[in-house]
Amino acid sequence: MSNPFTTLALALALALPLSAAPDRASRAPQRPVNLNTATVTELMQLPRIGQKTAERIIAFRKQHGGFQRPEELMNVKGIGEKSYAKLKPYLALSPLPRPAAAKK
Repeated sequence: MSNPFTTLALALALALPLSAAPDRASRAPQRPVNLNTATVTELMQLPRIGQKTAERIIAFRKQHGGFQRPEELMNVKGIGEKSYAKLKPYLALSPLPRPAAAKK
């Protein structure tokens, strides 16, 4: 015969993860996130993107003058093909500003 307290403890242990808030991997932004204008907070709304990765995305953007194509996100440390495939539906790009033409 099993101890009722053991059974109760086991039931609670199994039920707690089910009642917890959804993890970051399952969340998704309500609208596409623009890689060329998003803040760290906005980037963190993407699935599987935490603060460190969001900061790396912004550092990459500053270093390279923005993203020309969404696929360039795979050049950021921590984002490979699998991660990019999950992020792709939530990504947007604004056109990069063109350098001003030299006046004569």
